[in-house]
Amino acid sequence: MIYIDIQNRKIPALGYGTWQLKDKACVDGVLKALDIGYRHIDTAQIYENESEVGLAIEQSGVKRDDIFLTTKVWMSNLEHKLFRPSVEESLRKLKAGYVDLLLIHWPVTQVSFAEQMKSLREVHEAGLARMIGVSNFTVAQMREVREELGAPVVNNQVEYHPFLSQKPVLDYVRAHDMFLTAYSPLARGKVRNDQTLQDIAEKHGKTPGQVALRWLVQQERVAAIPKAASEENLRGNFDIFSFTLDADEMQRISLLTKNAKRLINPDWAPRWDMAAA
Repeated sequence: MIYIDIQNRKIPALGYGTWQLKDKACVDGVLKALDIGYRHIDTAQIYENESEVGLAIEQSGVKRDDIFLTTKVWMSNLEHKLFRPSVEESLRKLKAGYVDLLLIHWPVTQVSFAEQMKSLREVHEAGLARMIGVSNFTVAQMREVREELGAPVVNNQVEYHPFLSQKPVLDYVRAHDMFLTAYSPLARGKVRNDQTLQDIAEKHGKTPGQVALRWLVQQERVAAIPKAASEENLRGNFDIFSFTLDADEMQRISLLTKNAKRLINPDWAPRWDMAAA
């Protein structure tokens, strides 16, 4: 495993994403992931599977303190009066006294950033979240909450894969003792059809998906949280620590981002940062 060192914590750079996993499939998926060796689990209020994630962790036999657990506060719970009760409900579902990382899921304008950060700081100071951060925030928005409002956010979780540059966000988090978590790191399966990734994969006896994940976690201060339902894919995604990409291979993959295509762009999304050509 590769680890990211932040605030005296060692965060596994490879995690297990649970978006769209429900009911028994979610419990089984998290159980299998923990059995394989994953120690970084990602969920969210809007996924409606926190209870299943909590049940799986409880049944796994893995010590809670050995798991880096993330959840996210949904947009409808960002008002101050709703924020902490929603986090406490998440913790009850997760059967946990705390989460390791609590994120604001999307930046919204209906509730001021000042109010959101006040709420985030309060749950942090109360010990309900050991670390706090954001998701889908632009550089300007990170600058506002971190520098102008003084919130000690350490993470921004964003879409990131070989076909989408996140250089502006990466530059900011690296300069401010933060890290980036890549969701949709396999570009919803699109990596398997790319010739460059196929060529590099063949050289290493790996799959294009494994190469894409290795490219991500080999970067400074980058974590990745691929989702997988089958045990085969869970094991395949985890089997990326027996090889290393050289500088030329890393650069060849990075060049793929010039054909940027964002896969997640809902109506409420912010005006995204654009990487320089």
